[in-house]
Amino acid sequence: MRLFVAVYPPPAAVDDLTDRVTRLRVGAATAAGTNVRLADPANAHLTLAFLGEVEGSRLTEVTSALGLAAETFRAGRDSSPRLRLGGGGSFGRGRFTILWVDLRGDVAELSTLARLIRIGLRRARLPHDEKPFRPHLTIARPGDRMDAADVAADRAALDGYLGPEWPATELVLVRSHQGPRPTYDRLAAWPL
Repeated sequence: MRLFVAVYPPPAAVDDLTDRVTRLRVGAATAAGTNVRLADPANAHLTLAFLGEVEGSRLTEVTSALGLAAETFRAGRDSSPRLRLGGGGSFGRGRFTILWVDLRGDVAELSTLARLIRIGLRRARLPHDEKPFRPHLTIARPGDRMDAADVAADRAALDGYLGPEWPATELVLVRSHQGPRPTYDRLAAWPL
């Protein structure tokens, strides 16, 4: 099964972002029928670790490692990290272009949590992506279906965006199902 670990923003934060995205050029392109593949707001998440394919027989090891990481993270903390979506950018070029929104607030705390998760996965000898943690929320995959200047204009428009603040209260283990319309199943969760 294909797994990742995430924090989900609350509906109010996702709704605020969705309203902003519909006013961007990528939103207008979608409304005009251009297939720029807007991310489904129902699946909006911040990936802390990507495990990739993991055998079902190792699910208990995964949940143990994540439970310990969440417990270690909570120790000595009075409250959950306070976050907000704001700013933005893009990754890739041409058909691999992705438009994303950045994260503000207690990002250093979220980075600590991501590090604890990866340490736990490494100790359990579980697969995971070794890329540096770069917190972001994907909002669209315009690829090469939008002019690069329009993507740059959207990126610039996101610079002024700052969504509502929210507490990251839950760490979630997610199973993803790939395809033209990816779906996600929440397998387990831990309080933060």
